[in-house]
Amino acid sequence: MVTLLCFYFADTEVIALDPWSELLLIGKGFIAPDFFATEYLVEALWQTVSFALLGVLIALVCGAPLALVYHKPYIAAMCAFIRSIHEIFWALLFLQIFGLSPLTGILAIALPYGATFARVFSDILQQAPTTTLQTLPYRTDRISRYFYGRLAHVLVPVRAYVRYRFECALRSSAVLGFVGMPTLGFYLETAFRQGHYHQGAALLILFITLIGTIPYWCRVKALPIYFVLAIWALPELPNIDGVLIWRFLSQDILPPMFQNQVFQSQALQSDVFSQFFDWISKLLTEQALPGIIATLLLAFAALGLSHIFAVIGSAISDKRLSGGVIAGGNRLLLLILRSVPEYILAFVFMLLLGPSMLPAILALAIHNGALIAYLTIRHVDNMAVSAHFIHRIDGYGYEVMPAIYPNMMALLFYRFEVILRETAILGMLGIATLGFYIDSNFAEIRFNGALVLMCVTALVNILVDILSRRILYSKDKSQLGCAH
Repeated sequence: MVTLLCFYFADTEVIALDPWSELLLIGKGFIAPDFFATEYLVEALWQTVSFALLGVLIALVCGAPLALVYHKPYIAAMCAFIRSIHEIFWALLFLQIFGLSPLTGILAIALPYGATFARVFSDILQQAPTTTLQTLPYRTDRISRYFYGRLAHVLVPVRAYVRYRFECALRSSAVLGFVGMPTLGFYLETAFRQGHYHQGAALLILFITLIGTIPYWCRVKALPIYFVLAIWALPELPNIDGVLIWRFLSQDILPPMFQNQVFQSQALQSDVFSQFFDWISKLLTEQALPGIIATLLLAFAALGLSHIFAVIGSAISDKRLSGGVIAGGNRLLLLILRSVPEYILAFVFMLLLGPSMLPAILALAIHNGALIAYLTIRHVDNMAVSAHFIHRIDGYGYEVMPAIYPNMMALLFYRFEVILRETAILGMLGIATLGFYIDSNFAEIRFNGALVLMCVTALVNILVDILSRRILYSKDKSQLGCAH
């Protein structure tokens, strides 16, 4: 009912004059992709991998120790705030300090991912059995007790989650190209925006292949070589002016009425705080409030459609229901759809349907629904059925669906935080979510307003996360944490 209500109020009008001709052109591009049209293609692919590798490495170095003290309220609150702001917003912020530097892309990935590692590793460690700790000698040091008594039990899920998070980092690295970073997304946006669909299709196929072949080329033994090559192949760091950084941190991000007061060392005027109240009230009522409403409308509509997509996708992917050939083909389709970042899907749908909420809803629903169906179907493969199982829709609905549905709903609620974060950044495509107003403030060099709206975005994400956890609480945190 909530989803239908949000669909009713959401702007889902198809504005494009002739979407079918545009779809035909895109289809022709995928039939005959041009892999040699993009200049510096190999460099863009490697930069995408490099940013993801180094970002995840720094995130692990920061997040793993924080997981040990995550039970402290101020640590948990700090991590919740950091991970609630999307990587692309961190990139926009770091752009003002470091410019188009590799530091901007790497830190934009490392910061929220480190906070996410801290939370998920803490959840996984809490599930570790304590039997080994009881068998260790009395005077065993704390480091040994940690490594042999706790970490050894959960090393497999930790490694699995790091691999999954690296896959997410590759998508984030590609999306950073939309703000000017020299990754694959930069060339993707240029190709699709200019109508060069043969070139864009080739880039998208290469990116999906890169994601799909991670188990084959991302081996633990090869990681040290990859890290050395990633550092060696990074673009040259530009000169960073410390004066400009200080100006940004001490003046540009302050509200307008406080900037001159700080730098001129004048006594605060009596009406400064009233001016600040008027400024913050106008910002919250004219930008934050309508942005929150649009963001929630979009997120709930996408959540409901993701649920439908996940139910259908997981059913078709079950070999006992649809057969081996159809199930295998659908699993390949799910791999492709979950590999393409939501931002790129929304960009393509916007070319077809015009600038409304509909492209964003479809992009979020397809990507998240495919991911939930993919995670669900792995549970289905290991599930035994009775000897009287009927290989039809009624047998599936009677025996399989009731067993997997609670886990599917838990995954859906856990993905809602991600949907909300992605909804905000889709505002950069012109949809009036919080991300639209944040991007507008950055474009108009109003960094103070952008910072306030980023804080609002983080608070909304934190509140939704708390609410979703209370609505649907699962004991198996180590498994469901992988959905983040």
